[in-house]
Amino acid sequence: MRSKLLSLLSTIRLLGLCAAAFSIWLFAEIADEVLEQETTTLDTQILLALKNLHSPLLDQIMTGITFLGEPISIISLCLLFGGILWKQGRRAEATTIAIAAGGSALLNYILKGIFSRSRPALWDRIVDVGYYSFPSGHAMVSLVMYGILGYLMATRFPKWRLAIAVLTMILVGAIGLSRLYLGVHWPTDVIAGYTAGIVWLVTCILSLQVWRIYRSAKANSQELNF
Repeated sequence: MRSKLLSLLSTIRLLGLCAAAFSIWLFAEIADEVLEQETTTLDTQILLALKNLHSPLLDQIMTGITFLGEPISIISLCLLFGGILWKQGRRAEATTIAIAAGGSALLNYILKGIFSRSRPALWDRIVDVGYYSFPSGHAMVSLVMYGILGYLMATRFPKWRLAIAVLTMILVGAIGLSRLYLGVHWPTDVIAGYTAGIVWLVTCILSLQVWRIYRSAKANSQELNF
C-alpha cells in the first residue's frame, strides 16, 4: 500500500503537482504587482476595451453566464451532484465535491480579506457585487467546482474525456470573461482567482485519488487475511 501511494505521487500525478506549484508562483507574482499597484493601468485599459463591446444583447448573455458562478448556482450543483453520488454509495466523491466547493469559497473569503482590493468603478454596474475584488470568487470557485465535476465525469466516461475537458475550460473561461465584461473585476483578479483555484482543485483531486488507493489496498489486505 505504501509503495502504491509513493508511485501515485511520483509518476502520473507529477503534472498536477507541477501545475499547482506554477500556480502558487504565478499567484504570488500577481499579488505582489497588485499590492504595488503596478497593474492598474493595464487592468483599466483592458476593461475599457471590453466596455466598447457592450450591447443590450451581450449584457444579457454575460449576465446569464456570470450567474453560473453565483453562490446559488454553485450550492445547487453541489447539492445535486453530491446527493446523487451519495445515494449511489460513492460517498468519497460526494464528500470531495463538498470540500472542493466549501474550501474554495472559504479560501477566497480569506484572501479577499487579506488583500482588501477595491473593485473597478469605471461605469455603472448591472449586477450586484460585494466590496473586495482580489482574487475573483467567481473565477476561483467556478474553476474548482466545474473542474471537480468535469474530473469525476471524465473518470466515469473516459471516451468523452477530451470533450469534457474542453467544455469545462470553455465554461470556466466564459465565467471569468463575464466578470470583466460586467466591470466587476480587474483582469488580474480573474487570473489570480484561476491560479488559486488550480491549487485547491489539484489538492482535492490528489486527495481523492490517494483515498481511493488507500481504500483499495485496505480491502485487498482484508481479503488476504481471510
